[in-house]
Amino acid sequence: MKKRILITGLNSYVGNSFTSFCANDFEIDKISLKNDEWRKLDFSKYDSILHVAGIAHTSKDPSLKGLYYRVNVDLTAEVAQKAKHDGVKQFIFMSSIIIYGDSASIGKTKVIDENSQPNPNDFYGDSKLQAEKRLAELKCENFKIAIVRPPMIYGDGSKGNYPKLVKLAKYAFIFPNIENQRSVLHIDKLSQELKSIVENGYDGVFMPQDDRYFCTSEFIKEYRKSIGKKTYLTKAFNPFIKLLARKIGFINKVFGNLIYKLNP
Repeated sequence: MKKRILITGLNSYVGNSFTSFCANDFEIDKISLKNDEWRKLDFSKYDSILHVAGIAHTSKDPSLKGLYYRVNVDLTAEVAQKAKHDGVKQFIFMSSIIIYGDSASIGKTKVIDENSQPNPNDFYGDSKLQAEKRLAELKCENFKIAIVRPPMIYGDGSKGNYPKLVKLAKYAFIFPNIENQRSVLHIDKLSQELKSIVENGYDGVFMPQDDRYFCTSEFIKEYRKSIGKKTYLTKAFNPFIKLLARKIGFINKVFGNLIYKLNP
């Protein structure tokens, strides 16, 4: 008998990709949490809940801080409490590498492993961390909690910084040559990781990533090559880029370093 999975969030990139990837493996339903109708549903028929509903890292506007905590923390805890009450055996929470803070500045290294302590530097990252802590209070032998902390996710239809890099690559015939390293994760590999967590009933913390690190300059060069365009990489811009990175967070994300330790 196939396991039954409930995904929170109707329009999630991760949720929709997982649904397509595992269409023949599980019976999957999706619900919206935008109103209170979900509270009337019976969760008891589900083996696992994949909680991907939430507010993404779209704004640092202080006026939105309360909303982030209500949705990413309180709502997560409420869904998990209902799942536990209804007899669901496993709750999978989509957290993020962001709980460890920003990238290291250009030229410096930031390596994260299972012993690294979370240190979020904005309310989005902290909302994810606080949600993890609330979930930890609910876990028990009959209610397993799996926390997934992916790095930047990429693939067809992805959102966030990856599409911005692709757009930039189309026009960047000259590009800074900076040797940085970032952990990234293809959406199919994430779906496979989630599939394994469900199939085996795993709990604990998971930090999935691709088998090799991502270098922004090399990505730009290889992407342009794939669309038949040449790229000139130069270090002439590097001093200017380093100055910009101190003041513009996106620049530091693009060229900074943030990696999970690769397992041998």
